[in-house]
Amino acid sequence: MGDLIVTDLTRFKEKSILCTAVVDMATLQCFRPMPYFSFDFCKEFQIQPGSILSGNIQYTFNAPQPHTEDAVFNNPNYLRSATSEEFKEILDRTLSDSISSGFGVTFMAGQKHIPFGTTANCSIITVRIDKNEINIHEDMYNPGRIKVSFCDSTGFKFGYLSITDRGFYDYAINHRQNGTVDKINRFLLSQDEIILRVGVGRRYESQGKDGYWLQVNGIYTFPNYSKVIRSYG
Repeated sequence: MGDLIVTDLTRFKEKSILCTAVVDMATLQCFRPMPYFSFDFCKEFQIQPGSILSGNIQYTFNAPQPHTEDAVFNNPNYLRSATSEEFKEILDRTLSDSISSGFGVTFMAGQKHIPFGTTANCSIITVRIDKNEINIHEDMYNPGRIKVSFCDSTGFKFGYLSITDRGFYDYAINHRQNGTVDKINRFLLSQDEIILRVGVGRRYESQGKDGYWLQVNGIYTFPNYSKVIRSYG
């Protein structure tokens, strides 16, 4: 197994654990290490998107659709932090043309989930988003929560998606509490490129819809990023 680069570091309501996804830098295979890493482990070794790890990783036998990336990761070892160029190269090489083509699922207007029983290509994809087509904002239906809305390259709009990117969410909440969410959007507009990692959660039923709900696992900006976003505090 070659070096593995962390592409996703996502939060749970249970704050003692974090979900990661890693990509083999040689083969571009994506894995989701199970069981989840502890928050303390990630903080101790400063595990972040772009961290490079080694270890023995193998896909879980009969991993459930669409979470085919589930894998057992033995003896994870932190090697180093990738350069911005290395990280962007991996993201570029894993890009999908759109949300629908990446998941292999046709979404209808307003649809934010993959219905249970639908066969999908995977549960995590990478897409490039025009900086003018993304907005970080408060959830008008659930005050105090921060959401993201964007259009992909086909012009298809995905509104009010959950932000599970650990660092970015905490950063956005702090701005929400200070009444300065617009500063985040101005920062995004100042960048040359925005790349998202979009995933789906585990099966969940909401408002009569049963399936796997879209979430934004990673919001990455180039050429710059805020070190505050990727800090553990």
